[in-house]
Amino acid sequence: MSVVPDEKAAVASAGVRAEALHFALRNGKLLAGLAVLLALLLLGLFGPLVSAGDPNAYVGPQFAPPSGDHWFGTTLFGQDIFTQFVHGLRATFLVGLLGGGIAAVIGMAIGFTAGYRGGVVDEVLNMLTNIVLVLPALAVLLVINAYLGIRSIPVQAVFIGLTSWPWVARAIRAQTFSLRTRDFVDLARLSGVRPWKIMTTEIAPNMSSYLFMAFILLFGGSVLIGASLDFVGLGPTDSISLGLMLNNAARYNALHLGMWWWFIPPGLGITAVVGSLYVMNVGLDEVFNPKLREM
Repeated sequence: MSVVPDEKAAVASAGVRAEALHFALRNGKLLAGLAVLLALLLLGLFGPLVSAGDPNAYVGPQFAPPSGDHWFGTTLFGQDIFTQFVHGLRATFLVGLLGGGIAAVIGMAIGFTAGYRGGVVDEVLNMLTNIVLVLPALAVLLVINAYLGIRSIPVQAVFIGLTSWPWVARAIRAQTFSLRTRDFVDLARLSGVRPWKIMTTEIAPNMSSYLFMAFILLFGGSVLIGASLDFVGLGPTDSISLGLMLNNAARYNALHLGMWWWFIPPGLGITAVVGSLYVMNVGLDEVFNPKLREM
């Protein structure tokens, strides 16, 4: 009994997924990064439920080191640092998810459209990408935040996403150029399939591993940019974040006062989130690239 092409494609796709899963479960970098990231994510999600209350409330003695009552100590004003930390983790993941997600959507839309359409459409979109690419993103965000003001974390994430997409668009455009001439794309085009459906069902699945890895990098980049804006005092001031915790610690001379418990937790939190993402990205590269796999 012969197997029709669709069934062959389904069997081949299932085989590729099974092979990727096999190597993913045996990749130490991927598993270690994922474990750290999940632990921090769970702490950010459920930590505020355990340590309930206003993170900016004055609940304990001033200038207190870590103890059984205050796990991470208190600030110069008696605020509980652990409560601020878990709320700051939640804000950090929110900025990364929204900022990275917005940048990924814009970059994929422009990259796929420019690469598949070509011609004048490609020239216009490529010009737009190059203009945004050469702009100093952090400097632009500093100016925008200084003049317009940022009142919430989602608004901050939107600004980050709108300036972080160009490199993704360029990379996806280049790969789409090479895929649009393949036989399966020509067959779909001759079958009357609409261009947007060809891009989403024929081209995108063949780049799924790269798209996922690009989102991880955008996630980590958004976290770093958000923390940088918060640290210089241009982030949301009506909430708490890890960058804002560092800003407060620097503003009130925590280092000179010997209050290491004020600035080390948020610094380690940002480093752990971004570091685990990049370690995961290296692990995924080894999983999806046969030449880099650890047998």
